[in-house]
Amino acid sequence: MRDFTLLMYQELLDKFIEYEYSFITFEKFLQNKNGIKKCIILRHDIDKKPKSALIMAELEHSLGINSTYYFRIIPQSFDSTIIKKIVTLNHKVGYHYENLSTAKGNFDVAIETFKKDLNTFRRYYPVETICMHGSPLSKWDNKQLWKHNNYRDYGIIGEPYFDIDYNKVAYLTDTGRKWNSSTENIRDTVTTKYNFNYSTTAEIINDIKRNNLPNQILINIHPQRWTNKKLEWIQEMFYQILKNSIKRLIIGIK
Repeated sequence: MRDFTLLMYQELLDKFIEYEYSFITFEKFLQNKNGIKKCIILRHDIDKKPKSALIMAELEHSLGINSTYYFRIIPQSFDSTIIKKIVTLNHKVGYHYENLSTAKGNFDVAIETFKKDLNTFRRYYPVETICMHGSPLSKWDNKQLWKHNNYRDYGIIGEPYFDIDYNKVAYLTDTGRKWNSSTENIRDTVTTKYNFNYSTTAEIINDIKRNNLPNQILINIHPQRWTNKKLEWIQEMFYQILKNSIKRLIIGIK
């Protein structure tokens, strides 16, 4: 029990700092894409367990790091008290939307619920960016909502799946409790020239030491996967094993 602990997460952050990467929010990157030479764009998808997000936000704050936390609207994710606490730690908050999936592909219903949900978030924070939730068990890709709509019409300045050139910015995600695994990742993927596929966080740290990583990287972390509590760690591991099995079956059918 070493990987996917907060101790390992801090080791990863410390190593990036040691090798002179700066940490910035997605919002700041959008405002100054060409002015930041060596940076980590740090993003968090809060699928569940918002208390885990707060613990991670406090750790990052203690290291002088700012990131963006994307919450779903469902009760397992959305917690206004925790959102406000994370904001006081100088982090950004965004909407982790899944409206096309919940509307079962009805674009009219999806955009109406999106507007309603966005207004709910903006009671607690002036949300500027959004990020789709993969909804792996749904046949609907939530990014497709923007085939017939424009998120900029709602005061949104960016969506990381659309507003970053991943041939210039590498993408690392812990989806599947691995790193960029193609066998357990249905929608959290990007088109890129980079081909990183790590089994462990330690492998990333080793590549930092070897200077094998590019200067600009977006990292997506799901806080519920990272804990120092043994029981929670074991539960998350077995839950992810089951979930990955289902994902592999879905990918095989496709």
